[in-house]
Amino acid sequence: MDMEEKPKYGEPKKFDPDFKGPIHNRGCTDIICCIFFIVAIVGYVAVGILAWTHGDPRKVIYPTDSLGQYCGQGKLEKKPLLFYFNMMKCASPMVLLEFQCPTPQVCVEKCPDRTLTLVTAIAKPEDWKYYKSYCREDPGNKPMTEILQKKLCPAYLISSKPFLQRCFPSLGKKGEVITVGDQDKFNDGEKIRDAKDLVAGMKNATVVMEGRQVAMKIFEDYTKSWYWILICLLIAVVLSLIFIVLLRYLAGIMVWVMILMVIAVVACGIAYSSIKYVNLKDTAGSNITLQQLGFQPDFSVYLHIRQTWLAFIIILAILEVIIIIILIFLRNRIRIAVELMKEASRAVGYVMSSLFYPIFTFFLLTIVIAYWGITAVFLSTSSEPVYKVFNETDCPHGRQTCEPENFTISAMKTDCPRSECLFAFYGGETPYHKYLIFFQFYNVFLFFWCANFVTALGQMTLAGAFASYYWAPNKPNDMPAYPLCASLGRSLRYHTGSLAFGSLILAIVQIIRVLLEYIDHKLKGAENKFAKFLLCCLKCCFWCLEKFIKFINRNAYIMVAIYGKNFCRSARDAFFLLMRNVIRVVVLDKVTDFILFLGKLLIVGLVGIFAFFFFSGQTDAFKDAAPSLHYYWVPILTVLVGSYLIAHGFFSVYAMCVDTLFLCFLEDLERNDGSPERPFLMSENLRNVLRKKNQAN
Repeated sequence: MDMEEKPKYGEPKKFDPDFKGPIHNRGCTDIICCIFFIVAIVGYVAVGILAWTHGDPRKVIYPTDSLGQYCGQGKLEKKPLLFYFNMMKCASPMVLLEFQCPTPQVCVEKCPDRTLTLVTAIAKPEDWKYYKSYCREDPGNKPMTEILQKKLCPAYLISSKPFLQRCFPSLGKKGEVITVGDQDKFNDGEKIRDAKDLVAGMKNATVVMEGRQVAMKIFEDYTKSWYWILICLLIAVVLSLIFIVLLRYLAGIMVWVMILMVIAVVACGIAYSSIKYVNLKDTAGSNITLQQLGFQPDFSVYLHIRQTWLAFIIILAILEVIIIIILIFLRNRIRIAVELMKEASRAVGYVMSSLFYPIFTFFLLTIVIAYWGITAVFLSTSSEPVYKVFNETDCPHGRQTCEPENFTISAMKTDCPRSECLFAFYGGETPYHKYLIFFQFYNVFLFFWCANFVTALGQMTLAGAFASYYWAPNKPNDMPAYPLCASLGRSLRYHTGSLAFGSLILAIVQIIRVLLEYIDHKLKGAENKFAKFLLCCLKCCFWCLEKFIKFINRNAYIMVAIYGKNFCRSARDAFFLLMRNVIRVVVLDKVTDFILFLGKLLIVGLVGIFAFFFFSGQTDAFKDAAPSLHYYWVPILTVLVGSYLIAHGFFSVYAMCVDTLFLCFLEDLERNDGSPERPFLMSENLRNVLRKKNQAN
């Protein structure tokens, strides 16, 4: 059987008396990919410069008038609000399609605080002076018919209030009757209308801004709670450091205590959910189903429904059972994993600077994410204003593009006297705008490539540092003075091409997954069952492929860090080495990963429980200190995600250390036999667990 496996998964490593850890005399690897990566980065910078030259983020921040000018900016700095001439025109379905009401819009200093018509305003000089501040241009002494025909001024003003930098009628209620400015009727310059006629226009005008309203509330919540969020994240950092320090000295006890605490935390969640479920039994309205309730932007509504807490009970109970079953079946293997983690703890103890390396990785990732985000915003706002014909009646020129400067003397205006040339959206027909979608795709692809490159650099750097620990016969005397810096230097100097190669493969798979998600989003309303099934299969396959490539890349980087070979050869050697020891891989490596995951779960659970009771105000001790928020789930989710990222950052050092030592351990078993000439380099505890020993000289 052994003779059959050797050619299939390669020959086991031979003893090399000159091998003493990561090779120092090495050459550059995957040079072609390195050059390709540098060219891609230069192109990425060029795309960023193009985007920053043409883009203008003000297009998504400030409202624009009928001429495409930004309210509150430039010469309109003192006019930050947008005023609609005729709000009822916003009831048109085209508002939802083109995000623009078919009525003139002007930037104003403040919203009107009185209700007037053009007819009544002209008759009184004081009212007329006030009224002209809402005109597109000074009407001078033009007759009223010409003012209305050219739409220089609105036919009427309605008492309004600012909302999302726009003026909306001040609607109220007297009993069941809708009112505007305390009146149930108003004059639109032509006839007397009911105030309820404004509702449809306001509804359509606000639909296109509801997402922005929620975003503003979330932003406001962040401004009120950011320092408490930082305190919670600082608690996560302290817990992670305490956990790592304790794990170094009390690995065995900490692992079992951690397992019991995770079980206890989940059990507490089940108990608390059960208490809430029972207490809501006699509460009015608590027995409706989640399906009947539907989606609610205020998530606190769901906490008053019994079915929500029942779902929590079921989910937590299933999680508890799964954890217990896994622990029962793996209880005999946990002892081996503990010894491997103790060895990793000793390695981290000799390379303490490795604990802070995730901060460097996080800093680089922040730069990559910030560059991608800023470039994406500038690309999406680098279009030019497009004007279209809007009309109140059917017209053959409706929705055609136009030029506002020459529209009044154009044939379109002659054919449709009541039409207007208004700003519609941002677009463009220049070569730059034609290739804009390509630039957006390039921005996303390079984001994945650069982010994967930064992650790969961290993995290879840590692998080189921990491999120098394992293969040192006399620790720490035979280790480099600064193993982490030495490993980082080797990775950047010799293996930038290998890092770029592995991250490129992963980026290609990730961009394919993004495209599949986009296609899936577009086909949501389709009735083709086969297409949906095929798409689902493709998404599943590429998800598995991404996980497999990440696993191969991780181990390939370890082999590159040790031997200095190119990416493909290192990936092959790592894969064959793991396949020759597949049972050990499944049992030791994955059990260790599970234990580290439980550690993350424990830290996130503890910090998350504290954040929930603090921000929700359900505990008397925190009611006075907790800030008043629109959505208290915003800081809670932020704390949960942040705590997980922090715990993941610290534990990723341990995970990389364990993976590196595991590969070194497997090679140690193949290279050496415990004889005086070929002694094992693993620790005595690991040799005892595996029933191996070094023979005395």
